[in-house]
Amino acid sequence: MTATQPAASETTSILIVDDMEENLVALEAVLGSLGHVVRAHSGEEALKAMLRQEFAVVLIDVLMPGMNGFETAANIKGLDQTKDVPIILLTGAAVDPNYAYRGYTVGAADFLIKPFDPWLLRTKVNVFLDLFRKNRQLTDQSEQLKRLLTADGGRPTVTPSAPPPTCAPTEPSYGTDDKDTTEPAERPVHPDDTDRLSEVVGQLAQAELLLRDANGPGGADLADRVVELEQAVGRLLTERET
Repeated sequence: MTATQPAASETTSILIVDDMEENLVALEAVLGSLGHVVRAHSGEEALKAMLRQEFAVVLIDVLMPGMNGFETAANIKGLDQTKDVPIILLTGAAVDPNYAYRGYTVGAADFLIKPFDPWLLRTKVNVFLDLFRKNRQLTDQSEQLKRLLTADGGRPTVTPSAPPPTCAPTEPSYGTDDKDTTEPAERPVHPDDTDRLSEVVGQLAQAELLLRDANGPGGADLADRVVELEQAVGRLLTERET
């Protein structure tokens, strides 16, 4: 089965870090069809690249001279700009059995031992790419919601009702009912408000599905918060229609 390629606008970047050029060439050959692959030959070069652009996932060789893979991963997790980027650590077969534990301790999402199965590597990387795209889509939808909710200064556009007419005092009329028969004026609501609220409900529903599908930490709690907001907006919409 041939994997479906993402559209050009959805192309994501993958950072591969290894001090050996032949390893970088092999990794790029395996992952090149999944996204835009960027090479780095050291931990320092990797950090500079990650501060210049956004990456969906980074693959780091553990045994590098200078700043090794563990130190590079720790530095990545220590920066606010890069701390949420998933890291896959790669190492050879003849390694300390505690390497995997050290990798997870510094914040790595996965740990693979060379030689690895190219299909397995592609599958693991593709999971992080899909999660990155869903998070980006969720962010875009959140921005759209903010623009909708803050339109017109964040207030519903309500057409002001005309002030009651000022009448000159009249002589009392005896023998007649003095009850006020004036009907209260209805406060019309701008039709754009209903359309805007309906669109907000739809956007919230999509955001909830993306959060539950992402399976990330805290995703379920965020989805529940979105549901509460969706219900609140739905009640407001119902009140405006009645």
